[in-house]
Amino acid sequence: MPRYKLTIEYDGTPFVGWQAQDNGVSVQSVLGDAIAAFAGERPAVAGAGRTDAGVHALGQVAHVDLAREWDGDIVRDALNAHLRPHPVAVLAAERVADSFDARFSATKRHYLYRLINRRADLTLDQYRAWRVPRLLDTGKMQAAAQKLVGKHDFTTFRSTECQAKSPVKTLDRLDVTREGDEVRIGASARSFLQHQVRSMVGSLVHVGEGKWSVDDLALALAARDRATCGQVAPPQGLYLVRVEY
Repeated sequence: MPRYKLTIEYDGTPFVGWQAQDNGVSVQSVLGDAIAAFAGERPAVAGAGRTDAGVHALGQVAHVDLAREWDGDIVRDALNAHLRPHPVAVLAAERVADSFDARFSATKRHYLYRLINRRADLTLDQYRAWRVPRLLDTGKMQAAAQKLVGKHDFTTFRSTECQAKSPVKTLDRLDVTREGDEVRIGASARSFLQHQVRSMVGSLVHVGEGKWSVDDLALALAARDRATCGQVAPPQGLYLVRVEY
């Protein structure tokens, strides 16, 4: 059966997350419906990352096996026609080797977290960023972020419901930058624990607000204790930007 790699963009606001669930509409389920409407079959749709409810994607990747071979542009356009009016778009569809796996073939995942650092409420970005009204010291946040880069036991920044076999991950990059009122936190690694990025962001905000020092963040990491984690940043500011293979 021909295997197709799908690159997908979506607004996570109306969804219960990527993964199909019984408690609401998921990105995976609407993709499955679109494939069924187009190809007359309902194969499994495997994604590179299981984004949570409210989390967005600029470059989620999935793979799917279809019964017959189609031109990639036809697959892309047909799926998009059947995905409307859901805020999901297939940016590209391409034939790949049967050995390709959207999740396990990935070598690096890139996430972005958007903070709007201002007193005024959000309008256009209400569901696409986290408003933090207290002025953030992004220099200290950047210094603290470097304490998390590298191979560590990230138990402190791991959801208690995380199903990963090990809390040890290698964080390749964690950068904090500011442009006007917007603070961007970029994170890259081969894989992440459940809620790891949002947990790290929430703790970095503690540093930026002056509630924690740079060393406090390092101590929280070393504690390997979820109870020492700062707040967990809300989902609407998080974006799965790109997956490398």
